[in-house]
Amino acid sequence: MLSTYRFSPLIAPLLLAALVGCSSSPRQSQQPNQASANPQAPLTTQRQDVVMQAMALLDRNYVYNGKKLHTGFDCSGFVSFVYKESTGVELRGSAADIAGKTRSVPANTATPGDLVFFNTLGSPNSHVGIYIGSGKFIHAANERTGVRIDQITADYWAKRLEGYRSVL
Repeated sequence: MLSTYRFSPLIAPLLLAALVGCSSSPRQSQQPNQASANPQAPLTTQRQDVVMQAMALLDRNYVYNGKKLHTGFDCSGFVSFVYKESTGVELRGSAADIAGKTRSVPANTATPGDLVFFNTLGSPNSHVGIYIGSGKFIHAANERTGVRIDQITADYWAKRLEGYRSVL
């Protein structure tokens, strides 16, 4: 069962560093909307757990209004599931509802485990994902691709970025 599996405190930072290091592209000039992890703030165990729990769900199905491991997720269901399983924090409702329950953080201080919001339906905060560092986020994208990782600076997402918010 996914909720009972825990990473060793020594292994989780190594896995996260390997993931970010292996998957990052060469450093480019920082754009105003692109987050960069704060080098002064080490990741807390809770933030590591959020990122690792989200990564464990890669390639899961997208299901509209989905909130369950075995059937699939929509974006807010994915975020809610990850936070409940990894931190015990309950985030209920739509992406916009979740935005209303979290605090805004500047893009340049966003840290892995923070939430990233987009306007994909012509309304504020209509899509949400989990920031994992190096300008990337993980989210339940659509029926075709399911849960996946995308670059925040990709044309589609950069044009729709609303901002970053924190739960922790």
